[in-house]
Amino acid sequence: MSLAQGRTHLATPGPSIIPDKVLEAMHRAAPNIYEGEIIEITESVLKDLTSFAKTSGDAILYVANGHGAWEAAVANLFDPGDTVLVMATGQFGLGWADLCKKMNLNVILVDFGFEKSVDHEKLTTTLKNDPYYKIKGIFTVQTDTASSVLNNIKSIAHTIDTCNHPALFLVDSIACFGCDRFEMDEWGVDIMVTACQKGLMTPPGISYCFVGNKAKKLSKLKINVPPYWDWKPRMNPKIFYERFFGTAPTHHIFGQRAALDMMISEGRENIFRRHKVLAGAVWAALEKWGEENTIKPNIKKQMQRSTAVTTVRADGYDLTPLRQWLELNTGLVLGIGLGFSGSKYLDGKSVFRIAHMGHLNPVMLLGALTSIEAGFLACKIPYGKGGAGASAQFIARNAY
Repeated sequence: MSLAQGRTHLATPGPSIIPDKVLEAMHRAAPNIYEGEIIEITESVLKDLTSFAKTSGDAILYVANGHGAWEAAVANLFDPGDTVLVMATGQFGLGWADLCKKMNLNVILVDFGFEKSVDHEKLTTTLKNDPYYKIKGIFTVQTDTASSVLNNIKSIAHTIDTCNHPALFLVDSIACFGCDRFEMDEWGVDIMVTACQKGLMTPPGISYCFVGNKAKKLSKLKINVPPYWDWKPRMNPKIFYERFFGTAPTHHIFGQRAALDMMISEGRENIFRRHKVLAGAVWAALEKWGEENTIKPNIKKQMQRSTAVTTVRADGYDLTPLRQWLELNTGLVLGIGLGFSGSKYLDGKSVFRIAHMGHLNPVMLLGALTSIEAGFLACKIPYGKGGAGASAQFIARNAY
């Protein structure tokens, strides 16, 4: 018999939990796609997104997942044979590097593994060894969804600036936009890419490129851009459908508008604060669970952890039965170990991920953490007792 007869709790790091208001906004008849409401809503979505990202640049919308935004950024800015530096701190940094290779760029890959953030000394050395500025772009991920590492984007940009290197700085914020703080112009980011299905709380299907002024100027010089990815007509459309190179993703736009309304109502600073508290509650549980020296956070230093997702390890233990037990018996769906290879990680089987992004409150989170403790007991996985209680205490101390 399964106890999971209520609403499933999706603790995967994207798609995240979709609010009822978003679902309701999408549950409507198709609109006129040539004039009227859909045009006004689309323009308001793009305006509010650039405001949240704190940029004077443009937000470009693609009917695509995050990989589409990756490709769009590369297609609009680089030519085959150009050299780019990719700093990887998990599966998605490696994935962006692989896409660049497939697009015939010369990729310098600096792989920091799955357990730590970008090393600024290594970045400095790499840039100092490029006196003729062959490197045209520097790529990294703010939060890698697989490892859950949080890179200090402001500090990386400062390092690039200190080296007086003219390369464009491109950041993937797909995992954590709307969760971890992001200040595009102030930090010195030229391109940011994100997608709608995580902190932006909308079903997968839309991705965005945020284009700063430096990148915008350089992209105007690029002629041979594949028509679908070319963002020049999307920035200044003569007619509405050029925003999308075709039919608008109408119902995704309705959903995104509803999600943004919720975010505006909560307030930008309150959103960042809520995610810090909820992430801290997860980390408090992990600290207790780890007292039996089996369960551990993948990222040791809290300052290097994302407030959107936490990757958990139990080296040497196959956690597949745990995830299966939780889904069947409690309705909790955890994220799988993605990209972890080798015997240390049992090729990812000793890893799970807890998303704490977007539409989430303490009732939902504490229920998930207590369910995980029940799963540890049922699957006979050693863990320190009192994790959920420690989370409750953390929330009690930090709620306001």
